[in-house]
Amino acid sequence: MDRSPPPFHKQGHSANARVIFFALLSIALMVVDSRMNTLAGLRQGIGNVLYPAQKTAQAPRDLIAGSAEYMAEVTRLREENGELRRVEAMNARALLQVEQLAEENRQLRALAGARERATVRSVLAEVFYEPRDPYSKRLVLDKGLNHQIAAGQPVIDALGLVGQVTRVFQFSSEVTLVTDRDFAVPVQIQRSGLRTVAFGDAARDGMELRYLASTVDIREGDRLVTSGLDKLYPAGLPVGVVGPIERGGNNEIVRARVEPTANVQHDRMLVILQVDTTSVPPLPPTDDDDGGRKRGSKR
Repeated sequence: MDRSPPPFHKQGHSANARVIFFALLSIALMVVDSRMNTLAGLRQGIGNVLYPAQKTAQAPRDLIAGSAEYMAEVTRLREENGELRRVEAMNARALLQVEQLAEENRQLRALAGARERATVRSVLAEVFYEPRDPYSKRLVLDKGLNHQIAAGQPVIDALGLVGQVTRVFQFSSEVTLVTDRDFAVPVQIQRSGLRTVAFGDAARDGMELRYLASTVDIREGDRLVTSGLDKLYPAGLPVGVVGPIERGGNNEIVRARVEPTANVQHDRMLVILQVDTTSVPPLPPTDDDDGGRKRGSKR
């Protein structure tokens, strides 16, 4: 009995024969293409058809590379910005006292001698956070007792006085801003030399001068600087600019609004002036204190 497969099941040439045939055909096509460049159009057509697929396949790689480059550029810009802020803050004290030093130099030359100006050390601090208290204007900085920060030391930025350290912890400190209602600083009008006290005005996010006589020489636009009489704030630190002046009966000045010079609530880097708070003389006793002592002595 014949067990050979039917004709339509025959496999044709063997696999080895087909491999040899197509290998020879490929070699022949490569030789012809290298000699005559006959398949250039075919290759170009295939490349055009496969180009969208190639771009799609490369999209994840390009996205990852672009994201890495973008993040590296953002990091570099942040580092440069932070370094510029640090340089600006560290130079703040020198920039703020240029006018005051020039005026003192003129006076010293006129007087033909004076004591050498004391150098105030400073510490660069970053704003840690802002307390959630709507009734106070305060900031918390990232420097504390571990950096020899003490209560009473003034805080400045590149433009002027920002506030004063009021509470100190081991690794942080709290600063009362010049716009806080409990803040007060002895100031002097640069133009006239008038000495007075500027108080914080939290309601208007500014400062004010209170209880001035009608005869004082003060004008809108006058610049205020620290007088230095309290031994805490170095003389000549810019504080603010006099704004609208409110008058009451007998033309007496009830108050004069003051716009702070510093960027009170917009700075990230501040400078703490490490003045010696232990050398500040105590306040003189008030009449109430004397009366209390007298009443106590009668007991």
